[in-house]
Amino acid sequence: MVITVTYGAAAVDGRPIAGNPLIEITAGAFVFGRDDGPENERPRRVLEGGAFAINRTEITNLQYRRFVRATGHRAAFYANHPMLGLDERPVVGVSWADADAFCRYHGLALPSEQQYERAARGTDGAAFPWGVAPPDATRANSGADACCSGDARDGYLMTAPAESFANGASSEGVLDLVGNVWEWTRDIYAPYEGGHGATSDGRYRVLRGGSWNSDPAHLTTTYRLAYDSEFRFSANGGFRCVRSAS
Repeated sequence: MVITVTYGAAAVDGRPIAGNPLIEITAGAFVFGRDDGPENERPRRVLEGGAFAINRTEITNLQYRRFVRATGHRAAFYANHPMLGLDERPVVGVSWADADAFCRYHGLALPSEQQYERAARGTDGAAFPWGVAPPDATRANSGADACCSGDARDGYLMTAPAESFANGASSEGVLDLVGNVWEWTRDIYAPYEGGHGATSDGRYRVLRGGSWNSDPAHLTTTYRLAYDSEFRFSANGGFRCVRSAS
């Protein structure tokens, strides 16, 4: 059975994000969830999703600083860090509300879990954006084999510049949907319909994608991490935005 879903949050025309184009994702059926992973990723089902567009990379420090200068919004917590704060690295040290404000300023929105997963898995439910092969040093910026510390096997001890892993691109050309930094979604953490293994008091939002210090178990297109939406001190959490079709 195919379930039709609507993404909502259709964005009005806004300000383009220089250096970070939106990649079009077509409407149609796609696989969401899985039955052979952690309990909170179940059940696997086929959904019918609408078209949307998603940033090609995570939002960078340079892009976030431009937003801060234009609006007076508070800076990212790691804005002045000698490594994490570099211009072309993904911005980290932002709360859910910070990320949401950035996207809204640009006439966009944070992606839903379903949008993230469609962009990351394609239509056939791949475990990784590039297909079935496990992550390696050419495809994703990830951590040590045992959770949770960074290593430099992929060339970067911490975050990598946002366009560093072209071999890890999705079929539509979206980069870093697995690895580099966790990405905020707009969804509150809760069980999937028909699923178990997740509880929610409404305070936690969902992060997706794993990061520079994630072990292999966290580097899949279906892994869900519940995170305090007000916490802004994470050195491995960032975001990107979407434009949903009207």
